[in-house]
Amino acid sequence: MVDEGLREEVRRRYADKATKAGGGPGEEPGKFGESLYGSEDRESLAEGLFEASLGCGNPTAVAELREGETVLDLGSGAGLDVLLSARRVGPGGFAYGVDMTEEMLEVARANQAKAGAANVEFLKGAIEALPLPDASVDVVISNCVINLSTDKPAALREMFRVLRPGGRIGVSDVVAEDHVSAAARARRGSQVGCVAGALSRAEYLEGLASAGFADAEVVYTHKVAPEMHAATVRAVKPRSAGFSL
Repeated sequence: MVDEGLREEVRRRYADKATKAGGGPGEEPGKFGESLYGSEDRESLAEGLFEASLGCGNPTAVAELREGETVLDLGSGAGLDVLLSARRVGPGGFAYGVDMTEEMLEVARANQAKAGAANVEFLKGAIEALPLPDASVDVVISNCVINLSTDKPAALREMFRVLRPGGRIGVSDVVAEDHVSAAARARRGSQVGCVAGALSRAEYLEGLASAGFADAEVVYTHKVAPEMHAATVRAVKPRSAGFSL
């Protein structure tokens, strides 16, 4: 069940960041994942957008996007990963961004206009109840956002629902080592700061399997707190899966 109080706390935090700096999900600008974007990515978009990104990785690289694909970014913030996705999938593809914060959506749409991206749409919504139909996208990406959800099983089910059979996820997230308790995670940082709400690797894999995903993997990339890591998360929706759960 979604904790509406905590969700509102998260919303206020990122609304404030959008108002002050045009930021996006994460803890502090550039702290976790800014350096994981290559020079080609940096040169393709306006200066300042990368500094505004507050993610923990580079999900556009994790997902290995291809020409013509339809991509959905969960918690799209200032729009960095959506705009990069739109460039990678080309004019024959499309990139959606979903964010629950109106202020972030305004920043993202302004960045879209600056980039001249026609194959992009930003939608208001929660990742636990995505505003897209069943089996409508090829790839779901996310950058340090799933850990913020107060109903992660619902978020994973929604990812599965909107994917076409054979579709995949490529997520960057903060993940705890398996032996770290929920109480210990809370001591390492706040939930709205991406740490306290992190799943362990085993919990992530179990959640993906329960949602219906196959071939799941969670791979640590770099440490962000004691016994807490930024990680890449990959999984696929089986081609034999129906169009909805």
